[in-house]
Amino acid sequence: MTLRARIGEVVESTRFQWMIICVIVVNAITLGAETSPALVEKHGDLLGTIDHLALAIFVAELAARLYAFGWRFFRDPWNVFDFVIVAVALLPAAGPLSVLRSMRILRALRLVAMVPSMRRVVTALVKSVPGLISLTGLLTLLLYVGGVIASNLFGDTGDPRFAGLGPTLLTLFQITTGDGWSDVMRDLMVHQPLAWIFFLCYLMVGTFTMLNLFIAVVCSAMESEVQHVPAPRAATHDDLLLQEVRALRDEVRALKASV
Repeated sequence: MTLRARIGEVVESTRFQWMIICVIVVNAITLGAETSPALVEKHGDLLGTIDHLALAIFVAELAARLYAFGWRFFRDPWNVFDFVIVAVALLPAAGPLSVLRSMRILRALRLVAMVPSMRRVVTALVKSVPGLISLTGLLTLLLYVGGVIASNLFGDTGDPRFAGLGPTLLTLFQITTGDGWSDVMRDLMVHQPLAWIFFLCYLMVGTFTMLNLFIAVVCSAMESEVQHVPAPRAATHDDLLLQEVRALRDEVRALKASV
């Protein structure tokens, strides 16, 4: 087995990946601790050392993967994501690039690339984007139509939340999220007792229907992603024989090398 193949086995092993996950978690904790002036004053040197050590481990891991897989490394989008995160961390945090210092916490996002279950969730979200875009367009149209109707119905009540199309759209967006819609409705019912009809109709369509459709699209994409995950296959008799043959070959090579 060549050195490149051995390094590839190491970086793909479960133990190595768990070690990197632990480093990511520790680094994320230290970056959060650096936001506390009291902790920085007491343990600033230690936090800085841990941060630099974590970055060194990430760079070494990335270099090992690049050496093991070569240009194939960049065929996986998650590997490209890891490469960009580590590359940004290596940029100098001084001068015009000082804003990048606050971007170090992006290293914590490497957990998404390291944990398969998180990767599946993100992949499902990406696959649901086309459906979400269509629903967003439909919700925007509903919001605009409701805004025009509400402006005509409640514009003369003197309520600043309905004084024009802009404030009305903002108010309807607030109502769509379910935030304080009953207070807005009761304030309008002082001037127009039948205002509750509009609010109930809008809530039924905008909140209960549209927002649930958003959730349904995401859940459908996640279910589809889970169905594409291959189930773990139990080792068959042929697999066990193949492992034994490989072990015998390794022993023969070792004997030939010793002779």
